[in-house]
Amino acid sequence: MSKLPGNAGVSLLGDKSLDFYRDPVIFCQQRIDKHRSRLFQERLLNRPTVFVCSVEGMRELLCEKSNIFLKDPTDLMTNMYGDTVVTTNGEEACLLRLSLNNLFSGTRLESSADYISSVCERCLKDLSLSGQPQCVYTVFKRLGTELVLGLFLNVRAEEQPEVFQEIMQLCTEHWHGLISAPVRVKVPLWTSGFAKALDARSKLMDIIKDKLENDTRGFVGSLGSLPLPNSSSAAQHLLLFISALIPKALASLLTSFTLALAGPEQRDSRREAIHNPDHLHRVLLEVQRLWPPFIGGRRIAEKDCTLAGLCVPKDYGAVYVSYFVHRDPEVFQQPDSFLPERWSGRNAGQEHLLCSFGNGPRSCIGSTLTDIFLKEACRYLLKNYDWCLDPTSQDLAYKWLPVSRPANPPSVSFARLDQTMFS
Repeated sequence: MSKLPGNAGVSLLGDKSLDFYRDPVIFCQQRIDKHRSRLFQERLLNRPTVFVCSVEGMRELLCEKSNIFLKDPTDLMTNMYGDTVVTTNGEEACLLRLSLNNLFSGTRLESSADYISSVCERCLKDLSLSGQPQCVYTVFKRLGTELVLGLFLNVRAEEQPEVFQEIMQLCTEHWHGLISAPVRVKVPLWTSGFAKALDARSKLMDIIKDKLENDTRGFVGSLGSLPLPNSSSAAQHLLLFISALIPKALASLLTSFTLALAGPEQRDSRREAIHNPDHLHRVLLEVQRLWPPFIGGRRIAEKDCTLAGLCVPKDYGAVYVSYFVHRDPEVFQQPDSFLPERWSGRNAGQEHLLCSFGNGPRSCIGSTLTDIFLKEACRYLLKNYDWCLDPTSQDLAYKWLPVSRPANPPSVSFARLDQTMFS
């Protein structure tokens, strides 16, 4: 076994969390270049941590050795959401996953198709109406919010606009507290973001519990009847499913898709994606590869082990960085180029090389639903619009935390295909 390159530093003084959160891409690239290794160690969240930036290391971390690298039971997600399928470990996580699996597969997914189509129609039908450029990230975030609140909570914006607006605002406050310092402080005229998040969480839980008690339809009714470990489990999972995190991830991917296929030079690719579902699938895989919505994930080593032949001591943190895993030159030729065709031929069906939504036994339980929704939204755009950046020159540099998107939300002009302005 070889020693991890890099230095985990000393407690507090050696912590590099701020450097990482300022710009995780620059942080990792500098160390990959310095150590000539896609695995290295630093101190993150005041814990010695191995950063995993290769496909080989990711596979071991999330698949072969997932029983060694566990979720951190003290992290902020656990504090804010409680014990859910995302935050638990071991047998409890497996049992939760088995209980919830039927809600994200088979007939449950099929019954969601009409609603997903109606949400796309309602939110995207007027993109060209004003004749003005659209802030697409905002449009897609609203689309994602309508989707999750309608599917998971039976709250539909067109039927209950005031209730929808209230819950959306509470989800936003809850999210902003999640990414603020975990300090509960209230003084006259000022309340910390974390304290606001806890207040929003309390109000959301009241709404959710009322739904579980009184609404027997759809996802809410099915979730309430599952054999979950305790009386609060269903409400905690619903809080997770309606959180602002999911609409932001959907908005991130749809924004990247729109930018990747923007302009007249991508018209042929857009036309092919309309008529060839396989091409659309490849485009979305390439979008996810280059612009993953989440920078990665974190685990804790339960015992001494190795990753890619390098020694990882017990209690070390392990962070996989999707951006660099997806650009591993050992696996992806021309890693920085947008090449949907790389997913065809002998490389078809290689989605497991990506880790945007986790991988292995702890992969995202809603990944199939996400895929259905993304494809429905993309098909609606492709069938109805041409689009281009407006203005054509914009700063499209990405920020990667807490959810990736262009740092300056891009503006895009849309034209109906029967009245196209880009011909």
